[in-house]
Amino acid sequence: MPGIRMTEEARPPRRERVRERQRREMLEAALRLFSEKGYHNVTMHEIAEGAEFAIGTLYKYFKNKEDLYRALLLETADEFHAGILKAIEEKEDEIDKFRNFVRTKAELFRIHLPLIRLYFSETYGESFNLKSGLDSEIRRRHDESLKTLASVFESGMKKRRFKRIADPYSLAIALDGITTAFLFQWIEAPECRPFPEDPDAILDILFKGLADR
Repeated sequence: MPGIRMTEEARPPRRERVRERQRREMLEAALRLFSEKGYHNVTMHEIAEGAEFAIGTLYKYFKNKEDLYRALLLETADEFHAGILKAIEEKEDEIDKFRNFVRTKAELFRIHLPLIRLYFSETYGESFNLKSGLDSEIRRRHDESLKTLASVFESGMKKRRFKRIADPYSLAIALDGITTAFLFQWIEAPECRPFPEDPDAILDILFKGLADR
């Protein structure tokens, strides 16, 4: 049938699907081992064994452990960036865009919590030192997300929905920072500091302020 043929043509070739599946299994095995033992305490042989591949097959995908770790981080950074952009673009109203941003960022944190824990424990640990470029690449992706968030503030200011109390980029940093602070509180003490189900609990801190005049 024409419809079936079109669907089949749209799918990647079988060899590419197999390669992507194998690569994903290797990354998942690496993340599991890094989370359990720490980056420095895991070898490529252990990753290959954990993914149930020959060591030579692992090296066909990643030239070394650092290359594999970079792939884990950068692919997750790309997913964060794409998810944030999609969340902001889905809504028309500026406040709804911010609500969607808070919800989506929280969901992405939950999905990628093992890698987020690993990144902060290893990157800021005394002994961890990736070659130059990784942090700058992650910061670049984050900056792009902040600029998109800033454009929402700018749109609201032009419509006179928001007061121009600061430049839009600074406000984007503030909203992103408040959301991140709540997420880290949740990570450290999930029972005592659960992440708010209602995004307005976070947005009100920025939009309503503290002064009682």
